Parts: sequence; C-alpha cells; structure tokens
Amino acid sequence: MNQLAQKTHIPWWLTLIIFMEVWPMFLGPYWALTDPTFFGTPESTTTILGDWIYTARNLAVGFALILAFYLKNAPMLFILIFIRLFTDLIDGPAFWFFRDQVSEIAFIIVFLFGYYIPAIIALRYLWKQMKI
Repeated sequence: MNQLAQKTHIPWWLTLIIFMEVWPMFLGPYWALTDPTFFGTPESTTTILGDWIYTARNLAVGFALILAFYLKNAPMLFILIFIRLFTDLIDGPAFWFFRDQVSEIAFIIVFLFGYYIPAIIALRYLWKQMKI
C-alpha cells in the first residue's frame, strides 16, 4: 500500500509531542507581530521584515503539521517534525546569542526538553511506522 494513503496509529504521547511542537508555531508569530522588540532592539516601536518572515514560516509549518496530524500521515509528520527540529536547532542558539540573556536553566528546559528531545522521540517512532 502507498505510504501516503496509509493511516498511521498515533498514540497519546505522540499527540502530546505534536501539540508541544505546534502551539509555539502560532504563539511565536503573535508575539512577533504584537511586540516590536521580539526581533528588534529594546527601543523598537514597529515590526520589521524578520517578524513577518518568522510569522509566515511558523504559520505554514504549523498548519501543515495540523493537516498531517488530521490525515494521520507518517511521512508528512516525519518531514514536518524534522523541519521543526532543524529550525529550532537554529532558533535556539539565535535567541540565546541575539536576545537579552535569559536563565540558562530556562533556556535548556524550553529547547532541550520542550523541543529537541520530544522531536527526536517522535521522529524515531514515525520512522519505524514508515518502514515496510
């Protein structure tokens, strides 16, 4: 059977991981567009191009993840979670170096335990689901 047409069983813990991966895709753009200092300097009063690019990328991936989850499509979920992981591997250090310093513990908890580890667990499960 074609893998794209095949429905994948999604356990409760994978649903939780997908939710953890999706909700920031909508919350981040809201913050970026309502708080000019999100990507700008602390003195910024208007949004910048980076805010709009970040918003477009996050909304596109967020809606695609929701669609893939609804379709229960393992290959789509795998690719989108991989894209999310890859962009987070860039976003995490970028926020660390270019934003006001935050607690190292908070940074590690948010990115390592909130994104990186759950994404790797989800990718491993979905990879096994895709094998024939």
